[in-house]
Amino acid sequence: MTTPAPSTEAPHAPGAPSPGPAARRRLPDHSSPARLAGAIAQLAALGIIGPVVATIAGILLSVGIGLLPVFGIGFVFLLGFVYLLYAVGWTETARIDGLYGVGLPSLRARRAPRPGFGGFLRMVWQQLIDAPMWRAIANAAIAVILGMITLGLFHALISSIALAFAPLYARDGVTSFYDIDVIAAWAPVAGILLALLSAAALIGIALLHGVLARAIVVPTREAQLAEQARVSDVQRVGALRASEVERTRIERDLHDGVQPRLVSVGMTLGLAQQKLEDDPVAARALIEEAHTSTKAAITELRQLARGIHASVLDDRGLDAALSALAGRSHIPVRLDVRIDGRCSRDAEAAVYFSIAESLTNAAKHSRASECRVTVRRRDDGTLWARVEDNGLGGARVLPGGGLDGISNRVLAAGGTIRLDSPQGGPTALEVSVPCAS
Repeated sequence: MTTPAPSTEAPHAPGAPSPGPAARRRLPDHSSPARLAGAIAQLAALGIIGPVVATIAGILLSVGIGLLPVFGIGFVFLLGFVYLLYAVGWTETARIDGLYGVGLPSLRARRAPRPGFGGFLRMVWQQLIDAPMWRAIANAAIAVILGMITLGLFHALISSIALAFAPLYARDGVTSFYDIDVIAAWAPVAGILLALLSAAALIGIALLHGVLARAIVVPTREAQLAEQARVSDVQRVGALRASEVERTRIERDLHDGVQPRLVSVGMTLGLAQQKLEDDPVAARALIEEAHTSTKAAITELRQLARGIHASVLDDRGLDAALSALAGRSHIPVRLDVRIDGRCSRDAEAAVYFSIAESLTNAAKHSRASECRVTVRRRDDGTLWARVEDNGLGGARVLPGGGLDGISNRVLAAGGTIRLDSPQGGPTALEVSVPCAS
C-alpha cells in the first residue's frame, strides 16, 4: 500500500471528540463511596510517587539546560524532560477518566509535520506547548499536594484509632498523641472524635479532588461546543473531499478503462459488418473478438460498481464483505475479524473501503508477499481496523491519491487514521471509526 515517499501520518482527525454534555452530567457520580475510596487511594499513591517524578523532571531540566552549550548534549535530557511531561499528562488523563468516567480522549503524542530534523524539532515544540497536556500536569501537581495531605490524614486517622484504645496500654494513666499528653480516661472519646474528623477530612479531600479535576481537566461546555463545531466542519470538508476524490476516480476508471474497450468493441463490430459478405470467416473472428471484449468490459463495470458500493456489505455485514475482498486480492491476505453485531452503514463502509484501498495499494506499489487485516469492535464503541503488509514502505498521503481518499472518507465518518510506513517497510494503516457515525 505504498507510494514512493517518506512516511508521514495522515491528516489528524478529531476522531475522539471532546465529551459532550452527557459525559459531563455523569461527573456528579464522583461522590459515590467506591469512587471516593478510589480517589483517596490514588491520592495516597500520588503523594508517594509524585515527589519522585517531580525530582526526576527537575534533574532532567536542570541538567539539560546546563549541558546544552556542551555540543548540544543537553538536548537529549531536555527531550527526556518533554516526554516525561507527556507521560505524566497521559497517565493523569487516563487516571481521571478511569476514576470518574468523564469520557476524556487520550492524549496523543505529536508527530513530525514534515521529514527532517526541522520537522522533528517542530514536533517536540508542539508537544511541549500542548494545552491538554499542561492541564493534566497542573491537575497532577495539585493531586500530588492533596496526596501528601492525604498521607498525613491517614497517619492521623491511624493514630486516632490507636488513641481510642489507649486505656489498654497507657502507663500511669497518661498517653501521648503527637507529643501531647492525654489522660487515658479521656483517650477513647478524644480518639473517636479525632478519627471521625480525620475520616471527614479524607472524604473532603477526595471531593475537592473531583471538583478540581472537573474544573481543570474536563473541558467547559463552551469549549466542547466549539470543538464539536470544529469537528463538524472537518467532517464536512472531509465528506466533500472524499466525494470529489471518488468522482475523479470513477471518471478516470471509465475514461481509461471501460470507455476505450467499448470504443474498440464498436470498431471491431464495424469491421465485422464490412467483411460479413466478402469474408464471413474473418467477420466471425471479429465478432468473437468483440464478444470477448464485451465480457471484459462487463467485468470491469462490475468491479467499478463494487468499488462504488459493495452490496454484500449491506446484505451480510462487514465480516462477509472482507472475506470476499480477501478472496479477490492479488496477494495473500490473513484476515482476523472479531465483531459482535453491526455498526452503522457509514462506519462499516468507511472501514471496508479503507481496507479495500489499502490492499489495492499494497498490490500495486509495495511488492508485498502478504497482508494482515485485523478488525475489532472495541469497548468504547469504535470500529477499529489495522492493515499491515511486509512491503517496501515509504507510503505517504498525496492529494488525490488512494491514501488521501481513505483519509477523507474516515474523516467524514468522524474517525481517525494513522499511517506508519518507514522506508524499507513494513507499512501499517490503522483506522478507527465510531460505530454510530
